[in-house]
This record gives sequence, C-alpha cells and structure tokens, in this order.
Amino acid sequence: MNQIRRKRTTSDRKSTSGRFLSRQAESGGLPEDKETEEERDGAGVVHGPVDPAESVCDMGWGRVCVFVKRLGKRADSRTLSLAHCDLTATDVLELATLLPSLSLLEEMDLSWNELIGGCLRSLTSHLQNVGGLRTLRLSCCRLTADDITALGEALRCVPVLEVLDLSWNAGIGGSALQGIVGKLHPTLRELYLVACQLTETDATILGGIVSVLPRLCVLDVSCNPLLAHTQTEAEDGSMSKTEPGKGGVWGLGGLVPSLSHTPSLTTLRLHDCGLTTQSLSLLGGSFHCLRSLCQLDLSCNKGVAGGLSLLSPHLALLSHLGGLDLHLCCLTHTDLQALIQALPSLTELTELDLSSNKEVGGVVSDLVSALPLSQIKLLPLNGCSLNQESLSALALAMPYLWCIDVSWSKMVGGHLALLLEALQPSVTQELRLSSCDLTTDDLLHLAVVCKRGVLSSLRVLDLSYNGGVGEEGWCGLLGAGGLGSLEELDLSLRPLTSNPSPLTWLPTLLSAFPHLPALTRLSLQRWTLTAQEREQVNHALRKRKVLLELDPVPFASSANQEGLEEERCELEGLLFV
Repeated sequence: MNQIRRKRTTSDRKSTSGRFLSRQAESGGLPEDKETEEERDGAGVVHGPVDPAESVCDMGWGRVCVFVKRLGKRADSRTLSLAHCDLTATDVLELATLLPSLSLLEEMDLSWNELIGGCLRSLTSHLQNVGGLRTLRLSCCRLTADDITALGEALRCVPVLEVLDLSWNAGIGGSALQGIVGKLHPTLRELYLVACQLTETDATILGGIVSVLPRLCVLDVSCNPLLAHTQTEAEDGSMSKTEPGKGGVWGLGGLVPSLSHTPSLTTLRLHDCGLTTQSLSLLGGSFHCLRSLCQLDLSCNKGVAGGLSLLSPHLALLSHLGGLDLHLCCLTHTDLQALIQALPSLTELTELDLSSNKEVGGVVSDLVSALPLSQIKLLPLNGCSLNQESLSALALAMPYLWCIDVSWSKMVGGHLALLLEALQPSVTQELRLSSCDLTTDDLLHLAVVCKRGVLSSLRVLDLSYNGGVGEEGWCGLLGAGGLGSLEELDLSLRPLTSNPSPLTWLPTLLSAFPHLPALTRLSLQRWTLTAQEREQVNHALRKRKVLLELDPVPFASSANQEGLEEERCELEGLLFV
C-alpha cells in the first residue's frame, strides 16, 4: 500500500532552531514567558501575584505548541493528530514528556509513523497523564510484540478508551495480541486490526479479548487471510492445513462463539479473511446473539463459494441489517438463489454489494424483485456479466439508487438509454460506466439527461476506458451543462491504448470548466495533448484546487530534463493546480 507522506529534509525536521526553542521551553519557557511581573502589570495583562502552578502549566503548553508546530501540525488540547509525521524514537520520547501538559487529551493519532516501532514503551509509560483518552490510533507503526505488551500494561490507566486502532502492523500477528488480553476496559466500542497477519491462533486470542467487551460496536479484522485457515494436528504434534470438514479446527472457532458477549455489535468486517463454507455455518449460528448488527462485510472470500446456503437462513435474524457486502466471493447460481430467498426478510437493507460475481448477471431480475426497492441506495453490479435482460430489470431499481455502477459490462454499450430514462431528478450521486463499450449515441443520450437537470446532484462521473466514443459524443456531453455538483470526472483511456488520441474536443472542455464549479478531480490519462494544450488546461484551472491527472510529459534530452521535470510535476497531476 502506497503511503502519501509529507517529505522533509533532516535539517527541516530536526532544525537547530526547533531544538533550541524546545530547550528554551524546558529551561523556563520562551522569552516572552519570562517577562517580569512588573512588565506584565504595565501592559495590563496580569493584575496581582502570579500562580506558580499556572505559570508552569503555561510553560508546558508552550512546549507542546513548539513540538507540534515543528511537525507541521496545529496544537489542540483535546486532539493530537501526528499521523504521517515521520516520527522517530526521539520524537516519541519527547512527546512522552509533554503528556503531563495534555491532561485534557481525548484523541491521539500516531498512525503511519513506521520508525516508532519497538519504542512504544517510552510513551505508554506516561499514559497515566492522559487518563481521559478516548481514541488511540497506532496503525502502520511497525509495532512489535513488546510494543503490544507495553500497551497492555498501560491500558489500565485509560479507563474510558472507546476506540483502538492497531491496523497495518504485521508484527501483531503470531500471538502478540496476548499482551492486551484482559487489559481493555468494557468501555471500548471500536477495535480495528486490519492487515495484522493474524492467524487462527490469534482468532482464539481475539475471542478472549472481545468476550469482555459488552459495548463493542465495531470489529474490523479485514485483510487477515490466515485468520480462518483450517488446521489439523499431525502425529508429530505439528499443525498443517487440512480440507474443511476433515477433523480440523475451524480458524474462526475461537472467535465467533465469543461474539455472543457483544450484543451491541453493529459492524463486523471479515473482508479477505480466508473464510470457508464452514466459516459461514459457524458465523450463521451466532446471528441469534447479534441482533444489533447493521453492517456485515464478507467480501473477497472466494472460499465461501457454494456455501452461502449455510448462512442465508440465518440472515432473517439480523432484523437491523442495512449493509451486506459479498463482492468478489465467486458466488454460484445456487448461492445467489439462497440469498434471494432470504432478501425479503431484510426489511432495513439499503446496501447490497454483489459486484465482481459473474453469475449475478443471470439473476438480476429475481434479485430486483426480492429487494425492498424503495429503500435500496447502493447496488453495484460492476463485473457481473450483465445481459440485456439484466439491464431491463436493473432499470426498475434506477430511480432509487444513489450510486449506479455497471462498469466492465460490455452490454451497456448501445443500451445506456434504457438505464438513463429510468433516472429520477436529484437522486443519483455517482454514475460509474467504466469500460462499457459506450458509443457516441450513448453519450448524446447522457447529454440529454443532463440538460433536463436529472443529474444535478451527481458528484462522480466515471466514463473511463470508453475509447469508442467520438468527438461529437464528448462535445455533446461537456456542452450540455446540468452538472453543477460534479466533483470528480474521469475521461481516461485504457492503459494499453497504443495509437495517439488527440484531444480534439479540448475547446469544449475548456468552455465547460466555468459550469463545473464543484470540480476537484479531472482525469485525462492516455489522451495526447501538446505542450500548448497542457498549458491551456493548466491556465484554466490555475486558480482552482483541481487534481489534474495527465500522462507524463514525454522524455526529453538531458539538457532540458531539469526544466521538464518541473513542468511534469506541475502538469502530470502530482500537484494541485
């Protein structure tokens, strides 16, 4: 996962002046803090004797301000957000000495600082100074088992902690979680352990953790593909993988039963956790204890294919379920029929994601008939092998959907009008039609809909990878107006486009900018623009914060390379223009 991190030189981050100010604060505060009482009286600031405790408090807060400002952040007595600050062990040690001056702190975010892994104990040993802390985020800090142990020892000092995020720390996997077992207070409401390389052993440990968290509302253990792996014990005592149902221990067997102690759970995310059909059976059996569940994410678990019938009968117990995510699960026709039978009982369902399941294209009609259409807001069907019958059935749901995504469906090309005519004014906020083989006529139909004001609330329009649209189609759409709320517009071509594609409709695009006041992102990748055309686009957007995505400027000779690099950074879309 790419990190977008603020780049600073060592001299910038650890500047002599910054350290000097810090030392000044430690020795008695900044120069202005050392004004004599008489000088303050003369200025009309202080009347009467100065409270020593108050003076010390002011000095401490001054140190906090200097420290936070040096990292490019703004000081706040209740929220300390130092994510993406390239913190080092030295910074953590200095921060620990500042905690006594942050007694009102409620939220601390040190995420995405990979250099602080292994030195968290220097900070946690001072957490008693921020006993009112409610949110602690330490994602992607390369935490070690010792860090987790130190954190567990300090958690008794933060009795009102409600949110703990330890995601993206691979060092947590492999029993390191044992360090916080029994240490979390019942006040915890949200626990995030995304991409921590958790194993089936950790699933059992996690079960012990959540079993004493009756107020837990959100549990996210996504992107831990080994969490539900089934293992069996060999004759030599070692553990090896086994086929489901052949004497193995279900990976989730140590976690799911403990969910009966979390009656307040509203969100359970098990995205890409290596779930199997047996996992679905086990999970379904726990639904009678999860009556408050509103969001269930089981996506990207291809091992559940063919076993959804083990889960579907239990879905009726989730009377408050509003969102169900099963995208990229290789669902079979039998799976989908089992789900369709359960849908009428989900009376509060508003979001159903079955995208990237090819068999869905053949059951759209049955699916739409089973859904409570008047309340469905999200039904993405991208990558679902839609056919013409599917499009006709989907048109029945179009008037209610906030987000419409039929990307990667070639059948949409030439039949877009069938969907567009069903739209209702000011409902649709996202329209994604990427790689749909759209034609010029399709875009002209879209232009007509825009002119009628039907898409006046549209925020995202994705028309990428539709190279078959002619100049007339692009000009017709961009000149139609009616997109005053549009924030993101993607008109890119396919990455493998070999022939140059001149932007012949550039004048129409430039004329459309004043009618797109909310635009924040424009992608024109793979379109061929001359240097003059790039400058025209740049000039038109110069005073607006629009992220412009263009292909890199072609490589030039070494003599011009330095100047070209500056132009490339400005025009390629790496910077806001």
